[in-house]
Amino acid sequence: MTSVRAIAACLPTLALVAAAAGPMVVLAQSGSGSVSSAQQVTFNRDVAPIVFRNCAACHHRGGGGPFSLLTYQDVKEHGRQIAVLTRTRVMPPWLPEPGDLRFADELRLSDQEIATIQEWVQQGGVEGEPSDLPARPEFAEGWELGKPDLVLTARKAFVLPASGSDQYWNFILPVAISQTRWLKSIEIRPGQKRLIHHANVLVDRTQASRAREKTPGSGFAGMEIRLESETFDPDSHFLFWKPGTIPYVEPDGMALRLDKGTDLILNMHMQPSGKSEVILPSVGLYFADHPAAMFPMLLQIENDAALDIPPGEKNFVVTDSLTLPVDVDLLAIYPHAHYLGKDLLALATLPDGASQTLIHIKQWDLNWQAVYRYAKPGFLPKGTVISMKYSYDNSEGNRANPNHPPQRVIAGNRARDEMAHLWLQVLPRHDPNAGTDPRMLLQEALARHSIEKNPADFEAHYNLAAMLQARGEREEAVKEYESALRMRPHDGVVNNALGGALLAAGRVDEAIIHLGAAVKDRPNYFDAHYNLGNALASKGDFNAAAVQFRAATRLNPDDADAEANLGSALAQIGHLSEAKSHYRRALELNPGHALAHENLEELEHLQVSR
Repeated sequence: MTSVRAIAACLPTLALVAAAAGPMVVLAQSGSGSVSSAQQVTFNRDVAPIVFRNCAACHHRGGGGPFSLLTYQDVKEHGRQIAVLTRTRVMPPWLPEPGDLRFADELRLSDQEIATIQEWVQQGGVEGEPSDLPARPEFAEGWELGKPDLVLTARKAFVLPASGSDQYWNFILPVAISQTRWLKSIEIRPGQKRLIHHANVLVDRTQASRAREKTPGSGFAGMEIRLESETFDPDSHFLFWKPGTIPYVEPDGMALRLDKGTDLILNMHMQPSGKSEVILPSVGLYFADHPAAMFPMLLQIENDAALDIPPGEKNFVVTDSLTLPVDVDLLAIYPHAHYLGKDLLALATLPDGASQTLIHIKQWDLNWQAVYRYAKPGFLPKGTVISMKYSYDNSEGNRANPNHPPQRVIAGNRARDEMAHLWLQVLPRHDPNAGTDPRMLLQEALARHSIEKNPADFEAHYNLAAMLQARGEREEAVKEYESALRMRPHDGVVNNALGGALLAAGRVDEAIIHLGAAVKDRPNYFDAHYNLGNALASKGDFNAAAVQFRAATRLNPDDADAEANLGSALAQIGHLSEAKSHYRRALELNPGHALAHENLEELEHLQVSR
């Protein structure tokens, strides 16, 4: 089934803040929480704690900020600029309004902190007593979380042109592990931070992205990447980096599974600097000691289909909503729009009618979008309606508008297009009486919601079919697979899935037609060969079945079931010696394989009795 692993957002050029030229510093009015003018404000006692806590993560040597703010001299030099940008709340870059749920690591300055900075600058920027200076934050030159368990480095550097538009590039990083490992944290080192606006990591369990490279290891262009998988694998994590990001360590028991043969896709947004630059990123992996016991997943609601914004429109509104079919704990949220986004609101309306603001950004700024994690998980019961309401400004008055004069803007993956997306990371609560994995119920709800909005949504039909098939509703699953196939008639994955569903429903002749189409479309497709072998064997055509099982074992020499089934097909056509060798191979791979064990014993007994 199709499973989105993560998001690679499309972002615009990040403009570095230039020194403010000339504006007067306006002091806070009486009663606003400012420091009394009779009290001397000093850097060491009053300002340094604010700067170290809220600014230093970006503004240090090697950080994402354009200058360091770790010393008195640094801050004094930029004092007037800091006063203006904090008073106008341009800095620190924190978009969400205060709401019902508090976010972790909020960078919002209080009115009193802003007033303190204003007063300090107005008074001339006094340094103060050395004994008042708090400990300066330390930033590791190397890995922030210490030495990783495994470091993945891009096999080939990307050469960023000196000029032109922003560049989006994907580096494929094979994970060199011999068995399943569990990832508790990932640290992204994107190379030259000053050139990188953001980076995301996606998990490619099938190595499908390699087909997009022109040469192995070169990577490929792309702003937004979607990965498809045929297995139910909804567990999802936000793996996101931007300047100032602190590596996130997953809570105990919530590590991300990495299997042998997995690739990580590092999706990066880079900005030309005026000269050609070489970008060679790396990623550090930190493994957990134990497998995951809790499995979060990402939910996406969106309404890109409604995005057709006329030029000059100042308040174009897009909405969408989803009713939760199960209880969940809300862990994180990621709203996304492009240049025209103005006001982004997400609400939760509880079954009793009460409403909670999940996030509200009144002044959207694409440069500073982020994943926002909640300080404490928010419980949302079954029946809660998650809704989004985004407004867009396509007028000349929108300084971020890329078009002058304004032009019609529709949905798309280019930065000049628009998006209306809301991602939620939730932890579904298990109901022992439900009898169904709550993640499957969520996936089904998402698929049905998408089909209701867009009946031509291929992925939604495919996902819904997979959910129905897993629940044993075979005929309904076949109908949904057929809907998906009408959109992609020759797609090997869909033909294989439909063939498998038909085979399970006893419609063998139809199954063989679709499984044959899958093999034709993808000659190296293990699942299709294996399923076609089973279908042919069920018709008694063991010669043809052996051909398909032999192809399956060639494609995946470590699959015990394929070896055992090949042995059975060969035994049926009288190739007993060869059949025994494949049964033995199946038992090498899986000593507990019952079919191989029983059939091998029977063959050996038969040969002895002869």
